[in-house]
Amino acid sequence: MKRKVLIVDDEKNIVDILKFNLKKEGFDTIEAYDGRQALEMVEKEKPDLILLDIMLPEYDGFTVCKRIRQTMNTPILMLTAREEEVDKVLGLELGADDYITKPFSPRELMARVKANLRRVVEEDQKVESELIICGDLTIDVNRYEIKRADEVIELTLREFELVKFLASQEGQIFTRENLLEKVWGYEYYGDVRTVDVTVRRLREKLERVPSKPEYILTKRGVGYYFNPSL
Repeated sequence: MKRKVLIVDDEKNIVDILKFNLKKEGFDTIEAYDGRQALEMVEKEKPDLILLDIMLPEYDGFTVCKRIRQTMNTPILMLTAREEEVDKVLGLELGADDYITKPFSPRELMARVKANLRRVVEEDQKVESELIICGDLTIDVNRYEIKRADEVIELTLREFELVKFLASQEGQIFTRENLLEKVWGYEYYGDVRTVDVTVRRLREKLERVPSKPEYILTKRGVGYYFNPSL
């Protein structure tokens, strides 16, 4: 079955370029040209992935992302012409799975799209339950659910994938570049800030005291690892 991608951008030439490249790779596409229309299309069409521009009429991309994340875990890849670090960080903190800065190459775009969709396909194909238990955390791979004691903790797709990967390799230290390859599933394109922001979000959700993490630890100057002493 073809995967459906929602393209949200107010520049028609950008939408046309994205449509051309996605269709060439076998994807179905739908379009929205402002934030309000984007939310309507998400509700109506249930896309498999969303390419979301930041600068939009009606509601901006940040607002759209935040509203989608209230009810859905659909992968969101944010598109931005801005270079400011704060915009990228804000998008990730609001629940975006990834971002790409304009102008971008078709090859890079498709690598990001396929990597984000591949994670969804892999989860859809799981047929038997698998639990990873670390201290008072229980990660149910099949249900895509994580609990601390009996409390369910709501995570985005990328947050879940990252904690699942680290917990399954507890004690092993991974550089940011390693994690981009293993969890995000695409070649390293030069911005490791994505990993840092996702780890920070995870700590805010998982840790009792985020500034003093118990689960995801930092090896200064190297990377991250899951506490093997739990």
